Amino acid sequence: MPDFGPNGWPPMSFFHQPELDAHLRWEALAHPRVSGWVGHTLERFEERGDGVGLSLHAVDGGAATSFEADYLVACDGANSGVRRALDIGWRDLGYDHDWLVVDVVVSKGHRLGHDTIQVCDPDRLATFVCTKYPYRRWEFKLNPGETREQMLQPAVIDGLIEPWTPRGTYQVIRAAVYQFHAATAETWRRGRVLLAGDAAHQTPPFLGQGMNAGMRDVANLAWKLGLVKAGISRPALLDVYAEERQPHAEDLVEWAVAFGRLMEHLAATEAANRAGVAPPVAPPERRAAGYGQGREAPPLRAGVLLTDQVSDEGSTGYLFSHPRVASPGGEAFWLDDLLGPGFALIARAGADWSMDDASRSLLQRLNARIVSLDGLELVKGHFDRLFAHADVAIVRPDRYVFGHTTKHMSCDELVHALGERLALR
Repeated sequence: MPDFGPNGWPPMSFFHQPELDAHLRWEALAHPRVSGWVGHTLERFEERGDGVGLSLHAVDGGAATSFEADYLVACDGANSGVRRALDIGWRDLGYDHDWLVVDVVVSKGHRLGHDTIQVCDPDRLATFVCTKYPYRRWEFKLNPGETREQMLQPAVIDGLIEPWTPRGTYQVIRAAVYQFHAATAETWRRGRVLLAGDAAHQTPPFLGQGMNAGMRDVANLAWKLGLVKAGISRPALLDVYAEERQPHAEDLVEWAVAFGRLMEHLAATEAANRAGVAPPVAPPERRAAGYGQGREAPPLRAGVLLTDQVSDEGSTGYLFSHPRVASPGGEAFWLDDLLGPGFALIARAGADWSMDDASRSLLQRLNARIVSLDGLELVKGHFDRLFAHADVAIVRPDRYVFGHTTKHMSCDELVHALGERLALR
């Protein structure tokens, strides 16, 4: 697989998620501005005017903890107690199947390759995932009549794995039956409570986008909460969070569902070939929303961006390209290092552009950086394709392109359009 994509990193990576989960958790807990209550459960919460009151209890029976927060972000999983307490329902996107998931550690003598494989066998759909060594994973779809209890029997698990590698060349470290579900929450915000991660959306795992979608939620929400907390934007900006993330998550979930249905169709076609009968009619073609055209993910289509610039061929609503560049002195660095952690206005090399005082004042208020690509040389990757026809672009803190100049939109008009969409105080 390529080791360098538009974002500067490999377009796809395989890893052992429990290992990454642990790393992220302990990195967060080590941060001086993060307090953690590991081993506690949220017992109740209630909105109180300008904040949210929370009560936690220790699962080991220790002392309860109560505190106030300005906002509550509920990342409490697919069975979210916060979502249920708010009586927020699901929008079903049409995929509910039980699958057995088996994680193993391989040992000497195993016969497993380095490919990740979707097996469209009419006798049983399956997926084999080559994660970080020595971990490997299988997902086996349950057939009609099979039960959770039956599939979790060690002999059944060994029987499913045996065609792949001999017994004794692996150790099962986890086995569970999950319902692969496709759905998004009916609403992602209720007052000062916001949903994120699996509490807001569920997807079949065929594209590996469950945890990725949750991380996109947080990247999107963090800068909006920052502007609201700093008093720069009104709380109405938080309504835009769901406007941006819900359609994007649904695009990914529907793509995963289409992938699952494609597996089912290929398996049914193989079954028809075995039986000597006519193959089933192919499912209606689904045009992937924004995939291809050099992109690995769909765009944002609403919210804090120039929606009339969003298209499958454009850059607005997509992540800004992130190349490795070098200064005139020869020092190499990531373009992101130049853009900083917040908003950035970027002018292409040789662009003839200027701003009025009002535009500069607004950018200063947002602590935005102004960057010119003049003098920068590409080391690896490429500058965003928008610069083939645009002089200036604005990139958000989450690195999505807000918009760019055109023959009908000047740099000042671009900056003013950003201000209008940020619910500024």
